[in-house]
Amino acid sequence: MSQARPAVLAVDGGNSKTELLLVDADGTVRASGRGPGSNPHALSPDGTFDLLDGLVDRLRANAGLSARPAPVADVAVLYLAGADLPREVGVLQAAAESCGWATRTVVGNDTFALLRAGTDQPDAVVVVCGAGINCSGVRADGAQVRFPALGRTSGDWGGGEELGNEALWYAVREEDGRGPSTALTRMVADHFDLPTATAVTEAIHFGELDVERLVELAPWVLAAARDGDAVALSVVERLAEEVVLLAVAALRRLELLDGPAAVVLGGGVLGSRAPVLLDRVVDSLAVHAPHAHVTVVSAPPVLGAALAGLDLVDAPTAAAERLRAHVT
Repeated sequence: MSQARPAVLAVDGGNSKTELLLVDADGTVRASGRGPGSNPHALSPDGTFDLLDGLVDRLRANAGLSARPAPVADVAVLYLAGADLPREVGVLQAAAESCGWATRTVVGNDTFALLRAGTDQPDAVVVVCGAGINCSGVRADGAQVRFPALGRTSGDWGGGEELGNEALWYAVREEDGRGPSTALTRMVADHFDLPTATAVTEAIHFGELDVERLVELAPWVLAAARDGDAVALSVVERLAEEVVLLAVAALRRLELLDGPAAVVLGGGVLGSRAPVLLDRVVDSLAVHAPHAHVTVVSAPPVLGAALAGLDLVDAPTAAAERLRAHVT
């Protein structure tokens, strides 16, 4: 027998994985699910929603809910990697609504999931530094700020991929005499079990090594910087500067620099809490955004999507607290 439908369907669609929750209005988690990455840049919008539709059907069955075409929840909140530009969000919003999962559907960029997971404050920005770097912000009156986050073409620098690229760049330059000595040179070669950093470049060139694996070097850069390597430290200092620039720009655009606001830091690189990076970010924010409260989020992003859904159904504070306690 089917049960009363939940209040919220929450989806965090990332590059490598997708997580889903069905949540009742009192914050009780009815069912949870997980699947592969659902970024529409990789799958196309149709591919993304084919994947999500299957995951939602599985979630529906696990929760004992009515079969199609009945909605699975009152509200659906989908925060998706790849929902970067307004045009993309519009396409994904229309596709999500056509699935009929809920009577109200909201689609947004996945940065908003970490933002809501990291704070209950209505005035807040988030800087996400994982494989790449991204930022978004909200104000109590509903105003939002976003960055395109399309890499160098949209003015971005930073993230684990950038750290890996820089590590290889400096390593090769030391080997051929163009650059200073750095511990990164040996680290790069050893990580990929090759004799030299130049051999790593050749392996990438001949398709023997996926260039996307350079992101694996990010922890080595942080470790070398921690140990005092001047080259690695210069890279980490630049990353800290980029994180702060994004946060301050978002706060300024939202007119939040002169009052209390939350700055949430998340993603794999910032979430590692490496002091050599995090301390520089916090110290610089104290100068450039002295009223901001900085926090590093460790909760899964799908929590943020679920909390945003509870906000939309005007759930009581106790419901959000119950949900946080369960998910974290």
